[in-house]
Amino acid sequence: MTTPKKQQCRKNEYQKIGFDLKLSIIDQIANGQISINHAAKLHGISRSSISYWMRKLRTFEQNSKTMSKNQELKKLRERIEELEFIKDFQQDIIADFEVTTGIEMAKKSLPEALVKEIEKKKRDLLK
Repeated sequence: MTTPKKQQCRKNEYQKIGFDLKLSIIDQIANGQISINHAAKLHGISRSSISYWMRKLRTFEQNSKTMSKNQELKKLRERIEELEFIKDFQQDIIADFEVTTGIEMAKKSLPEALVKEIEKKKRDLLK
């Protein structure tokens, strides 16, 4: 009896898949047009590779959303500072007007919290 010689395992050679094709495949799967199995057979790609691409894309999208949220928070903080400056400026004008003319305008038309702030500014002006 002769023992059969071991044959070398033939390594599969894979083709490079472009980013656009990856996105197209993932989009088709996400929209339910094809399944992962069908896409793997259609393009000659392993299912695990497609799953890996989907995980990577998901984390990339999450990171980009996080970055945009951080940028949005920064813009909102800047807007808050700007609006607080405008509010202080307007209160200064109202307080100066009331001190100069003697007419109490703020009590009639503004909320109580703002009236208190304006009265404080008037006291500071009179000092």
